[in-house]
Amino acid sequence: MNATATFAPAGPQYMRALERANQVRLARAELKRRVATGESHVAEVILECPWEAESMAVADLLTSQRRWGQTRCRKFLAQVPMSEKKTIGSMTDRQRRTLAAMLASAERGRGWTATPWVTDTLTRA
Repeated sequence: MNATATFAPAGPQYMRALERANQVRLARAELKRRVATGESHVAEVILECPWEAESMAVADLLTSQRRWGQTRCRKFLAQVPMSEKKTIGSMTDRQRRTLAAMLASAERGRGWTATPWVTDTLTRA
């Protein structure tokens, strides 16, 4: 027997890539459904950063909530110097905690304006 046999791939590379993309798309759709129905909270998703949300834009996640459209999302992210296209996986720990705290205060009915020190510290991060 040959001890140096190589592992044969399961299929062509493009088919594996399509399969992976489909898995991510389905998992994101399920995540968005859970957020829309209230089963999951956006703040938790941002803090935990599950695999399906790593390459997802922050705006996509925020707008999956009920009553959150582009305008509300833009105004929310304008409080913190963060692009709507920023991926959740590329956020720093400080950015995650700040957004989660702002979202939690918005859920409790308080305003979600960022204090100047929050904006200041996020620009340095």
